Amino acid sequence: MIKNYFKIALRSFKRHKLFTFINIIGLSIGICAALVIYLIVNYDFNFDKFHKDGDRIYRVVTDYSFAGEVGHNGGVTWPLSDAAKHDVTGLEGTAQFFTLNFSATIPNGTKAPAKFKNESNIVLTDGRYFNMFPYKWLAGSAGTALNGPNQLVLTSDRAKTYFPSLSYSQMLGKQVVYEDTLKMTITGIVQKFEENTDFKFQDFISINSINTAKSLKDQVPPDWGSTTSASQLFIKLSPKTSTANVQKQLNAILKKYNPPKPEDKGSTQNFSLQKLSDLHFDEKYGNFDMNNIASKNTLYGLLVIAAFILVLGCINFINLSTAQASQRAKEIGIRKTMGSSRFQLIGQFLSETFLVTLIAVIISVLLVPVVLKVFSDFISKDIKLDLSGHPGMIVFIVLLTITVSLVAGFYPALILSNYKPVLVLKNQAYSGTHKTRNALLRKSLTVTQFIIAQFFIMATILVSKQIYYVLHKDLGFKKDAILVVNTPYKNNTDNKKQVFAQQLRSIPQIQMLSVGWSEPSSGSTMSQTTVYKDGKKEIKTDLQLKEGDENYISVYHIKLLAGRNLHVGDTTRQTLINEKYARILGFRDPKQAIGKYLGDKPDNKREIIGVVGDFYQHSLHAPIKPLGIEYHGSKYNNGTFHIALKPQTANGNEWKTAIENIKSSWKKLYPDDDFNYSFFDESIVKFYENEQHMSKLLTWATGLSILISCLGLLGLAMFTTSLRTKEIGVRKVLGATVSQIVTLLSTELVVLVLLSFLIVTPLAWWAMNKWMQNFADKTTISWWIFALSGVGMLLTAFLTLSFQTIKAAIANPVKSLRSE
Repeated sequence: MIKNYFKIALRSFKRHKLFTFINIIGLSIGICAALVIYLIVNYDFNFDKFHKDGDRIYRVVTDYSFAGEVGHNGGVTWPLSDAAKHDVTGLEGTAQFFTLNFSATIPNGTKAPAKFKNESNIVLTDGRYFNMFPYKWLAGSAGTALNGPNQLVLTSDRAKTYFPSLSYSQMLGKQVVYEDTLKMTITGIVQKFEENTDFKFQDFISINSINTAKSLKDQVPPDWGSTTSASQLFIKLSPKTSTANVQKQLNAILKKYNPPKPEDKGSTQNFSLQKLSDLHFDEKYGNFDMNNIASKNTLYGLLVIAAFILVLGCINFINLSTAQASQRAKEIGIRKTMGSSRFQLIGQFLSETFLVTLIAVIISVLLVPVVLKVFSDFISKDIKLDLSGHPGMIVFIVLLTITVSLVAGFYPALILSNYKPVLVLKNQAYSGTHKTRNALLRKSLTVTQFIIAQFFIMATILVSKQIYYVLHKDLGFKKDAILVVNTPYKNNTDNKKQVFAQQLRSIPQIQMLSVGWSEPSSGSTMSQTTVYKDGKKEIKTDLQLKEGDENYISVYHIKLLAGRNLHVGDTTRQTLINEKYARILGFRDPKQAIGKYLGDKPDNKREIIGVVGDFYQHSLHAPIKPLGIEYHGSKYNNGTFHIALKPQTANGNEWKTAIENIKSSWKKLYPDDDFNYSFFDESIVKFYENEQHMSKLLTWATGLSILISCLGLLGLAMFTTSLRTKEIGVRKVLGATVSQIVTLLSTELVVLVLLSFLIVTPLAWWAMNKWMQNFADKTTISWWIFALSGVGMLLTAFLTLSFQTIKAAIANPVKSLRSE
């Protein structure tokens, strides 16, 4: 029987090629979107799920507040680990590590050593790390590999990079030299984690090396008052131990070893526990690779988009199947007359749906790699379709095929199998069906399609409008034609910087040069609690700091509202503040702030010599904060060159020439360091990468939803015209024009589009307001966003309807009336 079902299905497809083609296309689009989004979502939600007892592993993080500012840090003070190990009950284990970036050198006897610059994923740790996160050992032993100083464990990948011709056992005892001074001996090789993980460390240096290497000791802050994200602590709770109890003990340790000081009044610091499962998703604390943070809201949003597009495909299938019913009514009547039961007919139609779905799934699987390539610029390279190594994907495809077959095919199967043979054979199967609840359901499905499509259109327009707004808003500084070059942190001498600056000033394409620290708007933040006393009250504020010489505000065209600029030769410590900070201090006129002093102690006192206009220190997600611009002359805070280029001539290559000249000067002074630069305006654009990725996804979702919705509308138009074929013929015989018939056939369906617009508008407005709350400065939700969406959808729908209605209107009435 099943074989017969499929044989009949293939014959039906052959007779109704257009309907079959449209059905397959609609379902292929929806299923392909579902598969791609499944791969993306499944990839992120499976991070670090493989660790044994992962539900009992937590990271200790730091929450603090000072001067009204709340902050979060994924790290802790370095001494906390040993204190927690001895003083906290309810722990099964602790693991601490300190992240580093080093250059590595591999000695090679008398031959030139192999060098690897700026290697990341290096950590200081000990055997406790491998107890909590077990690796497979390829050489050496977890019990002894990191017990002593100057010991090193490598992952298999890094080991093969350093020693490509040696076996793992031969690597034991070999040396790796970090930063030309840290000589480490390899004592173990481990297999890197093959699963999705944020623990991508590859070089494990023993913690005891701190006692023998001054350069390591200088990097790790030993006191309780210093917190850095490089210092990480993970703990494993004993069964039935409460997180609240452990947090209480950790904070008691902090108060014991770092009691609050009088000057800390109004400031707080506390430790909290973060679940291991949250590590990959928490932007507040970050992980070890800030570029690898995933957003749960985004992933859930992707699932909603996948569900919507898949539902659209199923609705489209239902509408087209019911539209096709008029062409299969007599077939059904004859089958029932010959003895077919309703159950058999339902089985027949479901088998047809299954076959269409199966073809659509095969097409979708072939399209998935192409779609992944389209989005390759913002999804992980590890996301790929691998059916052989991904059994979960096969299960998902099978379940998706069955689900879509049932959802898309069950309703049409019920409708088609319900026809009465007597009415069908008398051509009366459709008497009054345009008024039945079946027609109402079809119209409701069509309205649902256009609600989804118009929501995507409105969301896409708003996101694009916000992106345009943030990229073109006056941020309070110049961002075009400015190069930013950072000198090597570990090769950062004043003499070299002075020579480099002199050489840059001689390049004719450079207009102006400033030496300082970070750009006016950047991801880097430096701040300190600053006190201002006016004789009556004390104002304590968290003050953002920028470092720059006298050319800093000129390079970036930052407005000087009052006072004078910085002078590198000033003997006293001086500062420029922004207008917002001046207002916080109580000065209505910027001139009133000139000559006042910040700081309550001689060693941190500085004079306000000028007030500059407000500008955004970060993206428009964050508000403008109190700011000071200073010049300390410290080699560590003045290693960034801000280079303003002269305007290019038409079709000129002056900037390219300037960059080549800068690179040439760099190589003379820093031959062992790579030359890297960035354009400041490109750095600003990167602030909004997530929004741009969202815009791209929404654009695709909008296009697909419109396409599927129009196919569904076409199906409803075909259904309507098939029911009214004789009516159209009679109207034409009685003198109706083509435009009148087109209007008659289109009016009802256009009303459905207008109805969907009325329903979706308040929903879209609410969702837009929620999304816009992510920005401190934002564009307006203009009325034309909704109007443009409605008009655009209406025109698209009318053009889609015209394809069928004009065809019906110009048909020869003789053909439809010859049986009368």
